[in-house]
Amino acid sequence: MEIRSLTKAEAEIMKILWQLKKGFIKDILAKMEDPKPAYTTVATFLKILEKKQVVSHRTYGNSHEFYPLISEEDYRKHEVDQLMENYFDNSVANLVSFFVKEKGLDEQDFNALTDYVEKNKKTN
Repeated sequence: MEIRSLTKAEAEIMKILWQLKKGFIKDILAKMEDPKPAYTTVATFLKILEKKQVVSHRTYGNSHEFYPLISEEDYRKHEVDQLMENYFDNSVANLVSFFVKEKGLDEQDFNALTDYVEKNKKTN
């Protein structure tokens, strides 16, 4: 299944669904920050997410219980892959150097990164 990128609003709803595992619109709204969108707005976004095949629902009478079809980890991987492909020529070195240059890297971050690289170099 091909994963499609989400808008900021769609991603916000997905983060809530990943946290809840499943929920009705009222459950999703309860987790949203103020000012909360209208019930119908959330319903519209859920329909869009269903069309993108990242959400589905079960029907109970007039109510719909929504649940994610993809994991947060799979979506995160998709987004990082897109970022790498579109902006960093699929180069981890280009990505890391960008973050070092733009965001800075303090000694603690540098040590954590080098420890991670060393640990994973030995196991791969």
